[in-house]
Amino acid sequence: MTRKLFIAGNWKMNLDLASATALAEGLKKAMQGIQDVDVAVCPPNVYLHAVATVLEGSNIAVGAQNAYFEKEGAFTGETGMRMLKDVGCRYVILGHSERRHILHESSELINLKVHAALEAGLIPILCVGELLAEREAGTTDLVNRRQFEGSLSGVSADEMKKIVIAYEPVWAIGTGKVATPEQAEEVHAALRALIAERYNAEVAETVRIQYGGSVKAENSRDILSKPNVDGALVGGASLKVDSFMGIINGR
Repeated sequence: MTRKLFIAGNWKMNLDLASATALAEGLKKAMQGIQDVDVAVCPPNVYLHAVATVLEGSNIAVGAQNAYFEKEGAFTGETGMRMLKDVGCRYVILGHSERRHILHESSELINLKVHAALEAGLIPILCVGELLAEREAGTTDLVNRRQFEGSLSGVSADEMKKIVIAYEPVWAIGTGKVATPEQAEEVHAALRALIAERYNAEVAETVRIQYGGSVKAENSRDILSKPNVDGALVGGASLKVDSFMGIINGR
């Protein structure tokens, strides 16, 4: 089965309204006519509506970087999944390492968010990945299995087919260090085997697994050429049209 590449830009806590909409405009123009890869951008929540408005009718989808699992209520500062859907989101990133390790989100909390996203009709981009100490201790697969199982508890086979997995080794995020194409492929293959073990081969062949961690145009081609790497979740390189398009065009 051929899985369509999916490249998403995670803008994190960067840009302002003017630069966010300008970036969206630039990407919209640069992406005209490109149909063989799925592309999404994930701006800060306060710019979602403005960016989605710019990208309406284009071949670039919009995603959020996080959301809460409750539908509505007295949850000051939080954003609900249906709110994201309402302003034009298709995707939502859940379980990013910065949420897990800086903001101390547990897999149990992320699991509630996964179910809420699916119920709202959003596609979760679920992140898993190990710390440097965990890789050096040889526990990468164990850590990823624990995060996978905890974050996806109760998810059916049909629901799993809708989910995107992003492998993000924590030691490679924003550090300039990148997993070698061989390291990425090894972990992606292990994750696909885990999906097959939990569900079946059909589900495993359907699910797209992105790589994230200091991806840029200079290293993306080799990483994306691996059979089990189905795209990239891009951080800093997604903040400029040229660098992000370099990844998209260089695959």
